Amino acid sequence: MQEIIYGLRPVVEALKSRRRRVLEVLDATGDRSVREAAGGVPVKKVPRSRVDELARGGVHQGVVARAEPYPYSGLEEIVAAPEPLVLVLDGVTDPRNLGAVLRAADGAGASGVVIPKDRAVGVTAAAVKASAGASEHVRVARVTNLRRAVDRIKEAGVWVYAAEVGGTPHTGLDLSGPVALVLGSEGRGVRRLVREGCDGAVSVPMLGAVESLNVAVAAAVLLYEARRQRGWP
Repeated sequence: MQEIIYGLRPVVEALKSRRRRVLEVLDATGDRSVREAAGGVPVKKVPRSRVDELARGGVHQGVVARAEPYPYSGLEEIVAAPEPLVLVLDGVTDPRNLGAVLRAADGAGASGVVIPKDRAVGVTAAAVKASAGASEHVRVARVTNLRRAVDRIKEAGVWVYAAEVGGTPHTGLDLSGPVALVLGSEGRGVRRLVREGCDGAVSVPMLGAVESLNVAVAAAVLLYEARRQRGWP
């Protein structure tokens, strides 16, 4: 089974990370960064029309790669990290939002991201592209039951907070230790059953007319506050 990765940065990051085997790169541009990152992976010069065909409408910048399926991690692997900083996403269905969350998670040095198998998007080619290749460096666990996953995270000694309006402001909550942050889909938010499993709630105060941030922006704000409390870098 193979997957297509499209876009210059996603392909280069997949080649650099070596987390999944890249079988070949099809390049219509001759970009040097692709060949430098390729190592022993074959790079074939092809017409742009061939790249268009494989990318199926994605913004590919003239480069696609054939690769093994995305390598999901186990939940235990993520919570076993020293002082884990985990994101749990409940029902995010837009691959662009997931990709942006993964980019923020990589930038903030998160231990990993947990997503459900059902009623949520996985790490698709579109999500990889939206992450600018950060998906190839971030551990993502895909679980059958998100509430049970929250319980297992807590059993590992991690405090779990749901992001919701009315929660403790993020700068007033202790995020310096092992923490998991649960963010829901836009509109619905965190589901009741998942929320009931959390230790508390956290919010990002809003000063304007709208009451919440895009999930990826909220994730970035919360992750970087947790990183600030832990000391930089």
